[in-house]
Amino acid sequence: MASVLGMLEERETAARVRVEGLREEVARLAEVLEAAEIKLDRRVIAREELVEALAASAAETTAGTEAEEKAVLSLAPVPGSAVPPWREGLPVTVLAPDYQRILGVLERQRSTGHGPLRAKEIAVELGLDATPAKVEGLRSKARRLAERGWLLLEASGAFSAVRRTVAVPDADSSA
Repeated sequence: MASVLGMLEERETAARVRVEGLREEVARLAEVLEAAEIKLDRRVIAREELVEALAASAAETTAGTEAEEKAVLSLAPVPGSAVPPWREGLPVTVLAPDYQRILGVLERQRSTGHGPLRAKEIAVELGLDATPAKVEGLRSKARRLAERGWLLLEASGAFSAVRRTVAVPDADSSA
């Protein structure tokens, strides 16, 4: 029969090997995390600089003549394009169609006296399947609109139209 002390030493050795393996794994994961954080920081900076450049470009356009403004405003937004920060006089038509539809649903909701909507409710109003993928994509777009001042993100996580009139094209059209 093996001695109790020998059994305890074997267990201690096994625990030491396990701890060392976990330390190595933690060190490797820390390196992976640091690389991912650096990549995230670069993407955030790139997005912020793009938004600033678009805002500066939009400000220059506003300072131009009316003819130039009409030419710029007649350009159709590109799906997947950046959402510019809201400012007085900026028409909703600068947004991609999906964003316009979200604004339309929330503006109708506000004008009929109803409260804010959650992303799933907006998806249903837009006629989308209420699958997690569709709802999360819509929530991402609504948050982007809220970050840029087009919508309000309520403390409850629901979205509502800002208390200003936004001329919204027919939101029932498919996008």
